[in-house]
Amino acid sequence: MTIVPDEKNWTWVLERRCEECGFDSSATSASSVPALIRENAAAWPTVLDRADVRERPDASTWSALEYGAHVRDVFRIFDGRLALMLDEDDPEFENWDQDATAVAERYSEQDPAVVAAELTAAAETLAQAFERVPADSWDRRGFRGDGSAFTVDTLARYFIHDPVHHLHDVRG
Repeated sequence: MTIVPDEKNWTWVLERRCEECGFDSSATSASSVPALIRENAAAWPTVLDRADVRERPDASTWSALEYGAHVRDVFRIFDGRLALMLDEDDPEFENWDQDATAVAERYSEQDPAVVAAELTAAAETLAQAFERVPADSWDRRGFRGDGSAFTVDTLARYFIHDPVHHLHDVRG
């Protein structure tokens, strides 16, 4: 599951349109992210209800179920990161190995209906959290383990590419 051409240079997500999925974070305002979250989450129950939800298109590509479980967890992880940024000064985010999580949490074995419900709930929680960001807090910072800095604004715009891209992945 690769969505960036160069993981060491992740900032491209904020600078230009994604050639693969077409989403352009550089043309997206952080204030539009809650609506984008809800729109994205609304599409997943149909995807997760497909007969082929557990089928991988090839050995190195996740199934729609695995992508759905990942997106659910992305919503949860970024809700935690946003809370840290609003509650602490310059927090460092805990590293998250999404591939290890997929194996440890057995994404491929989860119940698609449960994943759909949990994804929808996690999305709404995060959408509401972004809606509650005070006007004077969009420049608050947080740091990845590699030292890369985000503001609340760039975190929102960086994050939203992930679920949008993965919905594109499962729709083709």
